[in-house]
Amino acid sequence: MISIIIPTYNEADQIENTIRKVHAAKGNHEAEIIVVDGGSTDETVSIARCSNAVTIVSDKKGRAAQMNKGASIAKGEVLYFLHADSIPPKNFTGSILNAVHKNFSSGCFRLSFDRSHWFLKANCWFTRFDLNAVRFGDQSLFVSKDVFQKIGGFNESLLMMEDQEIIHRIKNHGKFTVMNDFVITSARKYLDNGIYRMQAIFYRIWAMYYLGYSQEEMLKVYRRLIRKNKL
Repeated sequence: MISIIIPTYNEADQIENTIRKVHAAKGNHEAEIIVVDGGSTDETVSIARCSNAVTIVSDKKGRAAQMNKGASIAKGEVLYFLHADSIPPKNFTGSILNAVHKNFSSGCFRLSFDRSHWFLKANCWFTRFDLNAVRFGDQSLFVSKDVFQKIGGFNESLLMMEDQEIIHRIKNHGKFTVMNDFVITSARKYLDNGIYRMQAIFYRIWAMYYLGYSQEEMLKVYRRLIRKNKL
């Protein structure tokens, strides 16, 4: 079984569509969908529960903590972490299981956006390469439960860049693959903030992380610059 873990926070306008499309794309393989909410103030939880997903509320807010919470109740031998505004490719479960059978213990899909724009397409082009620097949670992530437990899961002290940090540790415990199919993610942040401006902010946060800035400093910049600044 594959356990699909989706962290949410105020995703009432998105989560039903995501769950429905995940069910439609999963193919014939056994899978469970686990939605882990971070204390939404809208109807995210009730909508998720009515959409055929196991739904729980985490006692800690933050994607890392929420994804760890989902992993702790997951029944599957393979964990698949997916953002609430991202849709995996058709028969993604088959692609993941095929990779596992080839002895890959972790991996992701390439990225595509739901809005056509040359600059977004150019950014997505780089996600075909197995480079840690361009590996982000929007691409989704599968990892065997065994490896996930060995590394201690996501680092809950990180409220940002938790997806970058875990990749380095995962790769020390087995082979990683970038699969050819695409996860389609929402371009809503780019549309809300301006495509070039949004990418410049992402680059700035990325650089701050690798230069050793604290989470508090990074969050301060993010919240000051991002419109509708939900992480």
